Amino acid sequence: MRGLLASSIGVTCAAALALPLTSPAVAARPVSPAAVRPAAGAEALGGTQSLPLAPLAARDRTLAPAAEQGLPRRDVRHFSLVGVIWDDPDTVLHGRVQVRTRAAGSDTWSLWQDLETHNDDAADPGTAERTSGRVHGATAPLWVGDSDGVEVRVRAEADRRTEDTARGSRTATTTGPLPTGLRLELVDPGESAPEPARRESAAGAPQRAVAPRSAPYSAPHSAPRPEPTAEPAEVRAALDASAANADLAGLDGPGATEIPALDRQQTEQELFAPRAGELTGQRRVKPYIGPRPRIVTRHGWGADEGLRERKFVYTKKVKAAFVHHTASGNGYSCTQAASLIRGIYRYHVKSMGWRDIGYNFLVDKCGTIYEGRAGGVAKPVLGAHTLGFNSNSMGIAVLGSYGSKKPPAAVTQAIARLAAWKLGLHGANPKGKTYLKSGGGNRYPKGKKVRLNVISGHRDGFATECPGWQLYRKLGSTRTTAARLQGR
Repeated sequence: MRGLLASSIGVTCAAALALPLTSPAVAARPVSPAAVRPAAGAEALGGTQSLPLAPLAARDRTLAPAAEQGLPRRDVRHFSLVGVIWDDPDTVLHGRVQVRTRAAGSDTWSLWQDLETHNDDAADPGTAERTSGRVHGATAPLWVGDSDGVEVRVRAEADRRTEDTARGSRTATTTGPLPTGLRLELVDPGESAPEPARRESAAGAPQRAVAPRSAPYSAPHSAPRPEPTAEPAEVRAALDASAANADLAGLDGPGATEIPALDRQQTEQELFAPRAGELTGQRRVKPYIGPRPRIVTRHGWGADEGLRERKFVYTKKVKAAFVHHTASGNGYSCTQAASLIRGIYRYHVKSMGWRDIGYNFLVDKCGTIYEGRAGGVAKPVLGAHTLGFNSNSMGIAVLGSYGSKKPPAAVTQAIARLAAWKLGLHGANPKGKTYLKSGGGNRYPKGKKVRLNVISGHRDGFATECPGWQLYRKLGSTRTTAARLQGR
């Protein structure tokens, strides 16, 4: 897919992973990851190799040597996700980024695969996350499966135009510079969360205090830090992430791998349970809320809580849901979804410089819902998913590519269930409209109040092809289903 700037048509979804887990061009013999990964050590927990790019000899004489950079074929440590970053997050890479990879344990290389250069999922301009000094410009990451060899080339876009001269027409070619500080990021998502956090969770460590439930939820912009303890930082962060969900019915301690589903009656009973500071017998208006869906927690998909910033950041409420696709291809199995999410998480934090994974929720093609950014699935956690509209919204990213392929029914049903519950907690009608103030982007200027569908596609707030036409066209029926689940 090819992205264009804001002044023209939309660009591709920022979290584009572009191709299936295994390229059809790779005819390598099957290799078990367990057979090629070390049994223990840093690789088991994941890691990132960051390799600087260097100028390549230009294949096109119209290009200056500096207009093409890359790396020749080389052996590297195991990785499964690849992306390219550069120094300035406000600089756009006008050109083409391609990689080819070697499946681990084989001698077979893939064909050249494109990385999406227009990464438009990001924190809002002017926010602390955006102005931290750690943020980089980046392509979207590409999932390639377990690999141990790589080659990359980045080529500036050539602008060819016809000019009339006294001697007739001639074609003039110009190229802009590539961004400075280009680096190849090779991400090993690891197998699971760090062992200390798993041991602590299994031991049943005490839960931290969390904010009470409410509907709609109201929270300060940042949650207070727990009292310091002698526990390792990554263990405290893991406990905090689990404790943020500890007020949900049935959540069994800080080691819980999922938040169980509730039916409509159970969901309402949970919502109406007495809360701190509420008078006995105080009446509340019965809400429109859908049954709570099953959600795999961060512990469930193996998040390394030591990677992210520990503090949670909230907005006032959730007025809208933006639907995305990751454009990652649809060749992954649903048992691989957790590894794919761990790779995206590490790329967002360690390579791009965000404080946590950008999305609030993720959905795989089998309809499983995963907790994204930490802070509590019922709370209005500030994400980095729709540039300009992260405040008072949530981002739901579907793992897959849905430009030409229709999403499975399980995907649209999962989005509807999640939206019916989460929007219901905050008093929002899935079939309604709402106003959000733009924080600045390529479609709406900063400060403009924009009327949007409560369930919108990414392209509604930003000039992009995300969430893919086939998924976007299903949002109408998704709104209807979500409203019905709320009892409207």
